[in-house]
Amino acid sequence: MEGVACPSLESNPMTQPNYTLTFACYNQLDYTQQFIASLDRDEVDFSRIVAVDNGSTDGTREWLGQQGFGAVILNNRNLGCGAAWNQGALAIQSKWTVVMNNDVICAKGWLRNLLASAEANNLHIASPAMVEGELNYDFAEWATQAQDSMHGYIRQGAPHAVCMAIRDDVWSEIGYFMPVPKLLGYEDAIFFQRTLEAGLNTGTTADAWLHHYGMTTQKALKLEMKLDQNDSLGNRNLMRLYMAQSWWARKLARHQRRNLLKTTRAHELATYGKTVHALNRKAGAPWEWV
Repeated sequence: MEGVACPSLESNPMTQPNYTLTFACYNQLDYTQQFIASLDRDEVDFSRIVAVDNGSTDGTREWLGQQGFGAVILNNRNLGCGAAWNQGALAIQSKWTVVMNNDVICAKGWLRNLLASAEANNLHIASPAMVEGELNYDFAEWATQAQDSMHGYIRQGAPHAVCMAIRDDVWSEIGYFMPVPKLLGYEDAIFFQRTLEAGLNTGTTADAWLHHYGMTTQKALKLEMKLDQNDSLGNRNLMRLYMAQSWWARKLARHQRRNLLKTTRAHELATYGKTVHALNRKAGAPWEWV
């Protein structure tokens, strides 16, 4: 780790915000700038933000240091998401650690609504609903309408790694993310498997919305590594080793996930005419509901 800048914090916990927001970067400065610009400073305390850079060379490191974040951690090389997320979670420790991607746009009130929903529903891990793909629509208007029409709804047992608010007791229950660079994208799968095995309450709330451009860093890494975009970036065999599941257990878990998704998707479409996960793949094409 090359450097970390942390301002002093008040010692009285009663005066502290109850969250830390952290994200990892590897180049893609334009997306990071859009993400930070979408944060409402009246809602998000920038002194609670921890940015972790994994060896960017496009000016990201310099730009991060100018934003007034609570901490900026500069790694000399790409340590992967797992290590970077752990660094962010440990740099400023809070009741809630919001781990998220840097290629997202946030709706107004998303953080307040996300944490309120997590508290009200006793969730250990909560994710916001999202639209993924092209940003060729009025996201602010969409998010407002979706929040109103689906207010209070939780898709149980279905968090995602684009953004996840993690309660502090999760760390002591199942540990932190697997800090193995070669996993390159499978860190979340291992983490979510452990939450399932521990019986933790998780879900995605329709009270908070994001737009996610989708896999921008992974796509850039594949180009850098001269891989086809359909190739797996991480080491799948290594992921299976850490998950310690038999072939049959993996098949059964996949079958159960698909059945749960099919059931919840049908319920959401019948009740709300939409789901908590939309795909906007290209202009002119109808959205897909996941």
